[in-house]
Amino acid sequence: MSKVVLITGASSGLGLTTALYLHEKGHIVFGTSRNPKNYNNKYPFTFLPLENTDSKSIQNCVKSVLSQYGRLNVLINNAGVGITGPMEEIELSDVKHHFEVNCFGPLEIIRTILPQMREQGDGLIINITSIAADMGLPFRGPYSAAKGALERMSEALRMETYAFGIRICNIAPGDFVSNIADRRHYTPLNEGSPYSKSYQFSLDEMNEHVNNGINPKKIAKKIESLIDIEKLKVRYKIGAPLQKISGILKSFLPSRIFEKLLMKHYKL
Repeated sequence: MSKVVLITGASSGLGLTTALYLHEKGHIVFGTSRNPKNYNNKYPFTFLPLENTDSKSIQNCVKSVLSQYGRLNVLINNAGVGITGPMEEIELSDVKHHFEVNCFGPLEIIRTILPQMREQGDGLIINITSIAADMGLPFRGPYSAAKGALERMSEALRMETYAFGIRICNIAPGDFVSNIADRRHYTPLNEGSPYSKSYQFSLDEMNEHVNNGINPKKIAKKIESLIDIEKLKVRYKIGAPLQKISGILKSFLPSRIFEKLLMKHYKL
């Protein structure tokens, strides 16, 4: 039986690729966007309005799906943004907003959907996190932290909802081809910033990795393969081999040695 799937942030990048792939596989797909009118006549699935930092918007989005099909089988929490900058110079308000979008928003969407999934006796929630959640990356501290926080909350939710037939897992991609660089919040450097040289190198490195990243369809295929699996792993890593083993290296290497490897990579 086809599943009713809600994918947040489906107007571009991984969200769009996944929505198109799941539609192709016969599932009933709803994607979300802040401006759904821009996309509803462009793609073969339905777009709904969603601002994932607004409680009313989240409730209306979920109600719209349920009013049409009476069920919601799969939530893919994909909407999110990037942020870069030296920890000393990032505005605290930007860090708070970043957590609202990348962590608290996804959590509120889950909380809104859980009663329906509990009533159904089944449901699948996939949170798109990041391999960056394994460690605090230079000039991406808030991003690593927000994705890491979402993963820890997902782990707790997974155990709390197990008895209700609800399955929860995290998919942690490495770099994949996308337009995230266009949507990333860049912290401007203060005049005379001591971080200017190393921050610029880090930005260039990030953008190069994205441009040469994996095809997002590989992640979409992995998501589709998980839909009917009864016993899911807590986390699935998808990315280049070095990115995938980075968390393992952090676990086994002495912390100072791992830190030196990171600093060497980022020329710090």
